[in-house]
Amino acid sequence: MKKFFLLLLGLSPIWGVTQAFSQTDGEKSAILMVHFGTTYDDTRAKTIDAINQKVASEFPDRKVLEAYTSRIVIKRLKARGIEKLTPQEALLKLAAEGYTQVFVQATHVIDGIEAETLRNEAEMMLPFFKDIRIGHPLLYSLEDCEKVTEILAHRHASSPDKRHAIVLVGHGTHTPANAIYAQLDYLFHVQGYPNIHVATVEGFPSLDHIQTKLKTEKTRQVTLVPLMFVAGDHARNDLEGEWQPQLEAEGYQVTFVREGLGEIPEIQALYIDHIRQGLKERPLRAPEIKAAFLRENP
Repeated sequence: MKKFFLLLLGLSPIWGVTQAFSQTDGEKSAILMVHFGTTYDDTRAKTIDAINQKVASEFPDRKVLEAYTSRIVIKRLKARGIEKLTPQEALLKLAAEGYTQVFVQATHVIDGIEAETLRNEAEMMLPFFKDIRIGHPLLYSLEDCEKVTEILAHRHASSPDKRHAIVLVGHGTHTPANAIYAQLDYLFHVQGYPNIHVATVEGFPSLDHIQTKLKTEKTRQVTLVPLMFVAGDHARNDLEGEWQPQLEAEGYQVTFVREGLGEIPEIQALYIDHIRQGLKERPLRAPEIKAAFLRENP
């Protein structure tokens, strides 16, 4: 019983025991990198293009292809002469080229609506392949969250001044997956970084909640940092364009860090670790974890 609950809580790796992708006997294996996408060329080069190149370097024996999930971004880029495939288009392309095994790794931060949609689309394409595996987003297990808090704390919490708050701002979602942001916020505090807070643009905690915290802690200086893979529309329009002026109007000295998570080498390494593990063992879904428990405890 204890083992089962540890699995559900993410205290053990959520992986299966199936064999690794094999490229013997004519099997062809590929990695599909999936991104929400961005129309900003500068942040795309530092994040999306950078991790695609790093994955290709780490797995030279596999074809690496990319896809974007945002139809709006794809449309806007197409108008500029930049072609991007959707996940379904990319998978059909791989199938037409004879690839039989595909590992799909998205650069999603949480397991929200985008991740769920991608899983559904990939499962629809399974008849074209022998195996399709979906990697976990950045913040999936407790171990993932602990690693990310340490990476970001070391990167941004250089000031010992308790009145200097670091506010990491994610996109947010209206699904239960939004709870991961509150977990991350709590982890920063219990790991000894009480001046690091986590907020969201479209979820909880919101800007109002953060302002209440800042007033309670008598904060004077605020550093806003995107908790997003790319520093695109939300980072520039919402954080730099709205949050920063609102906080400055309240009397805070505000600095905005225009850096996406995808620019950080240690964050890139976490995504690559997810790929490496997933190529060895297929990630388990919740029904499979439950079925395993029932087999062990009839």
